[in-house]
Amino acid sequence: MQGFEDRDFDVFTIKGLKPRMEGLKERIRPKLKGIGETIAPYLSRLTGDEMYIHVAKHARRTVNPPDETWVAWSPQKRGYKSQPHFQVGIRETGLFAMFALIYEYPDKPGFAQNLLEQLDEILPGLPSDFVLSQDHTRPEVHPLSELGREGVEATLERLRNVKKAEFLCGRVLSREDPKVHDSTQLKEVIRETFSSLEHLYRLARLSL
Repeated sequence: MQGFEDRDFDVFTIKGLKPRMEGLKERIRPKLKGIGETIAPYLSRLTGDEMYIHVAKHARRTVNPPDETWVAWSPQKRGYKSQPHFQVGIRETGLFAMFALIYEYPDKPGFAQNLLEQLDEILPGLPSDFVLSQDHTRPEVHPLSELGREGVEATLERLRNVKKAEFLCGRVLSREDPKVHDSTQLKEVIRETFSSLEHLYRLARLSL
């Protein structure tokens, strides 16, 4: 796998769907594929599930160019959107490494309730620089350090009660972060991030 350069992030400033997609295919997708192949065996050992690699293709887009792209790992070969999954993505401002439950995951209420009941055990084990997101299509994230327990509880209650709610948890790395550019450091931070998210993955698998 390789690290990322400034010009990789600048792909997201290219105007127009076709030119940006060409930039993504040429510069970004091979690097995401490399991350996918490097991290998949580690995730399989970590979770005990065979993890399949899914590199985003954005095939349904006809007008708007994507503002981000990603590689995901899930225990289902056919896809990942209905499964609890891990993802590493890139946008103009940097990288993100997340555990994700998005709109197609069938038991968000069950996961939310289970996590609420185990929050005292799981929350202290999550690194203080982790963030939460409630929508995988938007870049806004909320640091756990700012949310506190009450904020996390509110996020989970929304996940339990609002059909369209989503849940993503993990790290965001600025494009200026040295770890983003060095393949060895990047591999380690991705592995460490996903290791800290293992309990959330197992909880989500129990809810299926």
